Amino acid sequence: MPHFAAGVVRFQEEVFPEKKAMFQKLSLGQSPEALFITCSDSRIETAMITQTDPGELFICRNAGNIVPPHTNHTGAMTASIEFAIGALKVPHIVICGHTECGAMKGVIEEGALDALPHMKEWLGYSKAAVDIVAALGKGKTDAEKMMMLLEQNVVLQLQHLKTHPTVAMRLALGELQLHGWVYDIATGEVHAYDEEQNTFIPVSERYVESIAALA
Repeated sequence: MPHFAAGVVRFQEEVFPEKKAMFQKLSLGQSPEALFITCSDSRIETAMITQTDPGELFICRNAGNIVPPHTNHTGAMTASIEFAIGALKVPHIVICGHTECGAMKGVIEEGALDALPHMKEWLGYSKAAVDIVAALGKGKTDAEKMMMLLEQNVVLQLQHLKTHPTVAMRLALGELQLHGWVYDIATGEVHAYDEEQNTFIPVSERYVESIAALA
């Protein structure tokens, strides 16, 4: 039996009975706090990072945590964003990149994606971030350039989000907040984008007032 299948059995026998009331409530509907867009990378465990329970995050995952700009073409990301914002009325959207991202490594290394044509086309939505790093990253180390790319890609996808009609409308009404994060796998640190300072700072600093209010 695969490890993940054995996990289902343990869930049914041990976890579900202890949380049965929660799952019965969830069976009646959902009201998530945020649309959480992150990478498909297997090392990103959203519930562990955010310490959330089922029903609290509406999660969309794809290679590179990409949000294509809005078009009349219906894609999975466009439909999911529309549903989360237009139907579920989530008040927050988080785009979360991460260190050691294979998608971002591929997009910055010439020829790395030639054998993966669909991946290459998909990551074209990160081209502006690559161009920014090329322009501003001169003299920086490869590690510094990669971190810059991770951050600039998150900022770029936040800009793409604003082209989606449901997002633009809720932002105009003051009913929606956008958040850009980068998660460091090795340290557990999460940095959040501060638009006023145009930089990424630790989550503990970016949300210090909100965290204090919950204490």
